Amino acid sequence: MNKVVDVGGIKFSNNLSLKYICGTCVIESKTNYIETIKRLKKIMREERSLFVAKASFDKANRTSIESFRGIGFEESMEILKIVKKELKVPLLVDIHLPHQAELVLGIADIIQIPAFLCRQTDILIAAGETGKVVNVKKGQFISPWDVGNIIKKIESTGNKKILLTERGTTFGYSNLVVDMRSFEIMKHYGYPVIFDSTHSVQRPGGLGDKTGGDRNFILPLSKSAVVQGIAGIFFETHINPEKALSDGPNSIKLSNVKNYIKTLNLIDKTVKSKGGNL
Repeated sequence: MNKVVDVGGIKFSNNLSLKYICGTCVIESKTNYIETIKRLKKIMREERSLFVAKASFDKANRTSIESFRGIGFEESMEILKIVKKELKVPLLVDIHLPHQAELVLGIADIIQIPAFLCRQTDILIAAGETGKVVNVKKGQFISPWDVGNIIKKIESTGNKKILLTERGTTFGYSNLVVDMRSFEIMKHYGYPVIFDSTHSVQRPGGLGDKTGGDRNFILPLSKSAVVQGIAGIFFETHINPEKALSDGPNSIKLSNVKNYIKTLNLIDKTVKSKGGNL
């Protein structure tokens, strides 16, 4: 059974039209973030697509102690309040500690659990207890069938508003691969499945003191995921990826997003018009 998870009127389900979760890797500044979301909103409207803005106030798992982590919680929250009030876009906010679930409760439509924390019981339960939609990134170190235990932890709070996100699996040192079987395996649980197309092409620690990436594989992998009939695509974008303060090598250039969306929507429409069977 394909469950439907409602995020501010946007319905995520594996048998409904493709939805998007996107934004910059981290909030770099008020100007950069708001301009990015404005342009994404325009693109999505033109392509008749619905999206949730991705927002990170802290990148707590950067490779180097010297890497940029964010502009701070308070300033980030003020920026996100503007986005919700003026742009009227629902928000996904990731957390790194259990107590942060309550801190973002008033601003987040989706609370996201980062991949490295996907097995941490306390943070899963804290997110579940908010009653908000919870998006869990499948860790690079676990199998797709391991998400069953993650689901049970969140469901133990009475919360069944869950999204499951594939983001690649560790394959040797500084490399990730996407096991395309994982989409069908995770869909078996009924919850909407999302493909994180940009983190899946990371090369963790590949540049020594920072993470690298293979941006040229984003579209091919996205096509392969969408053809399997999934609920959504998660991606990170930047006005100028070469100057991004986090995850630039695996971010889509904002000027290329429209063609990316157009291509994936066409595939999604074709697949789902045939009941998921090509």
